[in-house]
Amino acid sequence: MPEPESPPAIALVVDDDAIFRDRLARSLERRGWAVHTAADATQAFAAAESFPIQMAIVDLRLPGTGGLEIVGQIRELIPDAFLLMLTGYGSVATALQATKLGADHYLSKPADAEQILAAYAAFQSEEDPVFDPGDSPVPSLARVEWEHIQRVLTDCGGNISQAAKLLGLHRRSLQRKLSKYPPAY
Repeated sequence: MPEPESPPAIALVVDDDAIFRDRLARSLERRGWAVHTAADATQAFAAAESFPIQMAIVDLRLPGTGGLEIVGQIRELIPDAFLLMLTGYGSVATALQATKLGADHYLSKPADAEQILAAYAAFQSEEDPVFDPGDSPVPSLARVEWEHIQRVLTDCGGNISQAAKLLGLHRRSLQRKLSKYPPAY
């Protein structure tokens, strides 16, 4: 008599970008996961309370309650779940803050299902991961500056004049910096 199949592991994808959220959910489902999605904190907490989630993938920048707060609260609701923070505005400071609040791993967008599942597998393994500085390159000074500008601009609600004042730059200088593509790492 064949053994009954075990139910699939359950993942939660929290991202306000519907296209990215749905694409990632479908990709995880093709790899055998049951996936619930959420566009905001309310939906995320409802799913976390309703389902035995093994992995939560949370975007850093969300409207209303941000990803950092969501990670902290999901950690309280599901202490054993693997929590992964995703962001398009990756920086060392936010990575540290995310891990202090309970995130187990941190990836910069665009991250795919393979990268996420590799991080999950490393989390599940019995071995302690060995930190290799070559695995995560140090961002260039230009990249760190660009990320800082983006963070300040976001905090100012997109107001370039206010952001320029906080950064100690002339408004036109800030506009020139913003018109360029983000520097590579």
